[in-house]
Amino acid sequence: MKQSMMSGPARWVFILLGLGATASAQVAPPVSGGVYTCVDAKGRKLTADRPIQECIDREQKILNPSGTVRAKVGPSLTAKEQADIEAKEKREAEERSRNAEEKRRDRALLVRYPAKAVHDQERADALAQIAVVVKAATNRLDELAKQRVAIDAEMEFYKKDPTKAPAYLRRQLEENSQSQGVQRRFIGEQEAEAKRVNARFDDELVRLRQLWAAAAAVPK
Repeated sequence: MKQSMMSGPARWVFILLGLGATASAQVAPPVSGGVYTCVDAKGRKLTADRPIQECIDREQKILNPSGTVRAKVGPSLTAKEQADIEAKEKREAEERSRNAEEKRRDRALLVRYPAKAVHDQERADALAQIAVVVKAATNRLDELAKQRVAIDAEMEFYKKDPTKAPAYLRRQLEENSQSQGVQRRFIGEQEAEAKRVNARFDDELVRLRQLWAAAAAVPK
């Protein structure tokens, strides 16, 4: 075997050059016969016969000699950049979904309430139903108050020592107090419901006025 006559330094230069050539061979070659084109961050339109470094963060088109698009090369992104893009796309998709849902609700409102009179009537009907329930509870509370007068009259005999009152009388007194408390809470809940109903119809009316005005402005 022949011994290399190459000196030490020269030999290392040769080795390094060989490694460089090997590394270069591992880089993907540009598309043969294609022209890369893009618009960089400064708004300049660039072209080259290989991927354009200034557009590494954006899409590049590969053109045929005729000028038609042969392919598109996406931006080279880091994991964080890709995550940011996906997060942005998710936000945009959610926004589109919200807008679509809002339009659907608007259409439903217009179908249900084509005029203010219809909306006013439904509000009145809803409040009337609550008023009927409150009236029934109020009547029951009046009955319980009358019963309480009779119970208190009997308890008057045991005013000095209520523990001596008969068990049935003490039970009637306790049940009457509990029933009055239940009816008062129920009436309070219904009054709160009436406020919620009015607030809902008020909010709807604000939006409906906008929708009615927009619909009236559309040429027939």
